[in-house]
Amino acid sequence: MRTRRLLGMLTPSSNTVLEPTASAMAAGLDEVSVHFGRFRVTEISLGAKGLGQFADGPMLDAAALLADAEVDVICWNGTSSGWLGFGHDRRLCAAIADRTGIAACTSVLAMNEAMRLLGARSFGLVTPYTGDVQARILATYAAEGFACAAERHLDLAHNFSFAEVDEATVAGMVREVAAAGPDVVLVFCTNLRGARLAPALEAETGLPVLDTVATGLWHALGIAGVDPARVRGWGRLFDLAPPPA
Repeated sequence: MRTRRLLGMLTPSSNTVLEPTASAMAAGLDEVSVHFGRFRVTEISLGAKGLGQFADGPMLDAAALLADAEVDVICWNGTSSGWLGFGHDRRLCAAIADRTGIAACTSVLAMNEAMRLLGARSFGLVTPYTGDVQARILATYAAEGFACAAERHLDLAHNFSFAEVDEATVAGMVREVAAAGPDVVLVFCTNLRGARLAPALEAETGLPVLDTVATGLWHALGIAGVDPARVRGWGRLFDLAPPPA
């Protein structure tokens, strides 16, 4: 019986935050390693090019390559269902499982489950995205019964540029939305440097701070049979028992 647990992550090609952050989170788990498969994503927009990047074909091809590594789970660690609709991620998980025979999850669906476990009905939203993408995310959450108390965004579309936003800027945005008194703050982009900030900002604001890189790893660990509570120093999220696949 294999004792190691291999976590597969689908990664936007221009993302430079997800891989080092997820690996750092798992670094204290000797039996766990994280493995990444990329497909092309260079801009976040509602235009034909931006939306077309998330067609099933390239994502399933990348998942099939991860399956060659016999990973225990495949996680789409990206936020596209925020503007495409959560049903897109649900269908993608089913398609990955059908194609590879491996259980699948996504960072956004995991974030939503964490919100439910926390009893959160309102949220503050922090992203690097443009105003029209932000509005679409808010509409998607509203349709699921979640209310936005406050939001901040940076009006950026070039995916690589998101990683160039410094932690001080992200922290400032979190503080601004936290001041509106939501139940939880969402740092919604897997190429934004928010995950390391969560513990200090939670202590400062008194609110859970959920980062999408972290939620993807949290759920993937649970599916792979690893207790997320063993991940220490990355915020309250890892004290929650994740849902099954």
